[in-house]
Amino acid sequence: MKWTSSFIFTSKEPPSDAETISQKLMHQSGMIDKLVSGIYSFLPLGLRVLKKVSNIIREEMDNAGAQEILMPSLQPASLWKESERFGKMGKDMIVFKDRHNREMLLGPTHEEVVSDIVRKYVKSWKNLPLMFYQIQTKYRDEIRPRFGIIRSREFLMKDCYSFDRSDNEAENSYFLMRQAYEKIFKRCGLNTSVHTADSGVIGGKFSEEFIASGDCAELEIGHIFKLGTDYSEKLHVYFMDRDGIEKPAVMGCYGIGVSRVIAAIIEGNYDNHGIIWPISVAPFLCTIVPVNMSNSTTIETANIIYEDLISSGIEVLYDDRDESAGVKFADADLLGIPYRITLGRKLAERKVEITERKTGKSTDIEIDKVKTFLIDNFRKLL
Repeated sequence: MKWTSSFIFTSKEPPSDAETISQKLMHQSGMIDKLVSGIYSFLPLGLRVLKKVSNIIREEMDNAGAQEILMPSLQPASLWKESERFGKMGKDMIVFKDRHNREMLLGPTHEEVVSDIVRKYVKSWKNLPLMFYQIQTKYRDEIRPRFGIIRSREFLMKDCYSFDRSDNEAENSYFLMRQAYEKIFKRCGLNTSVHTADSGVIGGKFSEEFIASGDCAELEIGHIFKLGTDYSEKLHVYFMDRDGIEKPAVMGCYGIGVSRVIAAIIEGNYDNHGIIWPISVAPFLCTIVPVNMSNSTTIETANIIYEDLISSGIEVLYDDRDESAGVKFADADLLGIPYRITLGRKLAERKVEITERKTGKSTDIEIDKVKTFLIDNFRKLL
């Protein structure tokens, strides 16, 4: 992508209300735009990262045997009354009446909806175990939204639900999800610790939360629960066991704050100049920075490198703006793109300078070896 054709607007100063480094840098790098308190738009740069994090999650969920579905955000309050959870979230739940005077809500979570799906179709022990997941927008009317996308009123979440025939099977599902979470966070470049947690309004017998290391004290990015049979009994999610006895399914639920993961990555990967994206989630893998846009040889060479990388499937941002080298270098660092390809004085020797964002190490590389150099380094870091 060429910068002049993209929607990337950087800023030297963070918003006055920014409290965390992720909130500051996401605004400064043009990843998000604040509509009102706790509600944000993901701009093209931010959406690229969000998609990469989502794809990592999808891959590991699929590998763990979960099946992806998509449930509605709009839910009937009657279902929550059936599970006896209606009202327990207080004013955090966004509730309203439709034109037919029926109470409805915007889903903060989906235990009730997924249970309704399973109880309609699963009748026999032969239909279990099952695991479903979705990546979907959730709504919680936070009394005090803070820290940008870390504590917001609308956010993207991966929620997964398991249905098993016995406690032993449920333990296995829980263990599979715990392992999957560890893989997801590692692939995202996160260091996490796991702690026994309060299950809150979700309920259940036991839960653990995944806390990301970083500067923000609120970075819980994942939470996994052993729900037991509470929801199954109240919502009548029963199956006929092989011995002919009707039994409630044993449930578990597993959440990841997808948008929160992005903030957590930044909180653990930045310096005084900006973000330092891990290769796995970077919006672009490299950026091409021609120092002199008035030099025809520089532009011609930059175009050749750009087309070669694009044709090889390498995500590259070509900074073709008519700006000073200082501005371009500062923006490349702010955006946190892993490698910067600089076309400057070394071009006379048919070489470019490739700088690694994380270490600051620069290497002079012959023009026809740029692609090979980058691919070799990508493989080492993935």
